[in-house]
Amino acid sequence: MKFMKLGSKPDTFQDQGKGVRYVSSELATDVTVVIGEVKFYLHKFPLLSKSNRLQRLVSKANEEDSDEIQLVDFPGGPKAFEICAKFCYGMTVTLNPYNVVAARCAAEYLEMTEDVDRGNLIFKIEVFLNSSVFRSWKDSIIVLQTTKSLLPWSEDLKVVGRCIDSIASKTSMDPSTIAWSYTYNRKVAVLDKITEVGIKFPVNLESVPKDWWVEDICELEIDIYKRVMIAVKSKGRMDGSVIGEALRTYAMRWLPDTIDALVSEVHSRRNKSLLETIICLLPSDKGVTCSCSFLLKLLKVAILVGADDSSREDLIRSISLKLDEASVNDLLIPSRSTQTTVYDVELVKCLVDQFMARERSSRDKNISAKKTNDFVLGHGSWLKVGKLVDGYLAEIARDPNVSLSSFIELLQSVPDSARPIHDALYGAIDIYLQEHSSLTKAEKKHLCGLMDVRKLTMDASMHAAQNERLPLRTVVRVLFFEQIRSAAGVQALNNRNSDALDSTRKTEEYWQKTLPEKHNVSKPSKVRDESPQKNMKLVKKGSKNRSSGAQLLPSRSRRIFDKLFVVGKVSGNVENRSSETSGSSQSPTSMIIQGEIKSCGSSSRNRRYSIS
Repeated sequence: MKFMKLGSKPDTFQDQGKGVRYVSSELATDVTVVIGEVKFYLHKFPLLSKSNRLQRLVSKANEEDSDEIQLVDFPGGPKAFEICAKFCYGMTVTLNPYNVVAARCAAEYLEMTEDVDRGNLIFKIEVFLNSSVFRSWKDSIIVLQTTKSLLPWSEDLKVVGRCIDSIASKTSMDPSTIAWSYTYNRKVAVLDKITEVGIKFPVNLESVPKDWWVEDICELEIDIYKRVMIAVKSKGRMDGSVIGEALRTYAMRWLPDTIDALVSEVHSRRNKSLLETIICLLPSDKGVTCSCSFLLKLLKVAILVGADDSSREDLIRSISLKLDEASVNDLLIPSRSTQTTVYDVELVKCLVDQFMARERSSRDKNISAKKTNDFVLGHGSWLKVGKLVDGYLAEIARDPNVSLSSFIELLQSVPDSARPIHDALYGAIDIYLQEHSSLTKAEKKHLCGLMDVRKLTMDASMHAAQNERLPLRTVVRVLFFEQIRSAAGVQALNNRNSDALDSTRKTEEYWQKTLPEKHNVSKPSKVRDESPQKNMKLVKKGSKNRSSGAQLLPSRSRRIFDKLFVVGKVSGNVENRSSETSGSSQSPTSMIIQGEIKSCGSSSRNRRYSIS
């Protein structure tokens, strides 16, 4: 902190209750200056030599035959006037960041300009401000805080604007050049390290982060803080993430932690103004600003304090830009008083719709420009939002007041490509069925029909096959496609075995043709003797694998599927015989069973051919 001393006389002012008397053996007091309830008994001539205003007031008092002067609405009060009076008397005056603004405003009120006397108080204070205060980070913040009680004088004298510009300029400096801080005194420590040979060189003990200034300006009132942040942003040299961190830090510093404190009548207006100011300072593009989690917290507060619609719409737009970064807990926004649900489902659906609409538009442009890479990159955000929505559905499914239409609308707000696996969706639907037992069969059928059983994993399929809450049609579909998966696995295994045998046969034939001609060596019989045994082992192994799919099914599901299997087998044989004379189509079940039998037969023929 910087100080400035003016004058050198040892005379003093003595406090005498509500009066202050200048003590000097040279002059007698002949004028009384009244400021509020405090009276100053002074000599008129030292005052008149420095102040134009006092010259006029004393002249008017003499005409009225009075020795008392009233100074109404004097900026800075009695303490500021005492500084000016001491300067007039040539006494020592100490200026510092805490009193310099008051002294500057008081000097302006008294018109202590260069026209009256050269080197007057206004000139000297301006020199102190420009050469010391505005060059110091700490002092600029202190002075800016003191200007609030001296409005509009401090504003008219441009002290506020110069402080703001000084602070904004320093925040844009290269962090490596910063050697100060206000709140935590985070200095770049440089020590002289003495080596054994006596050479000294500086060593940086700590590097200054980009957001070194964030906590320091949190002590400013919201109106001044807003002006500082606008000035910082206008410089154009500050990274957007640092601006976002500054807003987050300020919100954490001033917004209450509890809901009761947020909505209390005493602070509700202040909290609302603070929140709306922070929202208006948020950058509007996706590449910068705060995390999605923090934006959603602001949205919750905005709903609680009743922020205006424009502020909430700005927040919703900012959140929808980066919804893929949110978590399920972030989306658990309490519903408004007019709603019956625990959480605001409509608001979340609005966020998802805006995100998807923007992603579709962006994806269409990217695909037309660069066909593959941008699509793959954009697809990741879809998957994240799809997973996020499924997790949110599982949370709101426990609320008995969530209607089926709302649940389905949110479910369908995510495109099918965002759900490569439907396990989480199945879990949310299962919870909803459990908590909403009053659903009709048609409603259950419609809800479960939105789930693609082909996208269920093995564990989810096993659970669904035993789930009594699911409609029978859904269970049948689960079993049907699970059997398809098992049959496909067996077919793939047989194909791999057949390819291996074909490769062995081709190798044998090659050696039979080449070896006798070049080396006169013929040993094909050994290969032929061994291959039937290997093939028999493979056949047995394949038969075990074919039966393993059925063994995995639960007892209830096996009973259902066994009936379908028998019916499908019989109908398949009949249709197979009739297909020779007619072109009728086959059912999916019969096609699968016949496909399995034919594949087994064809594979056995291939094996017999390979060993002959």
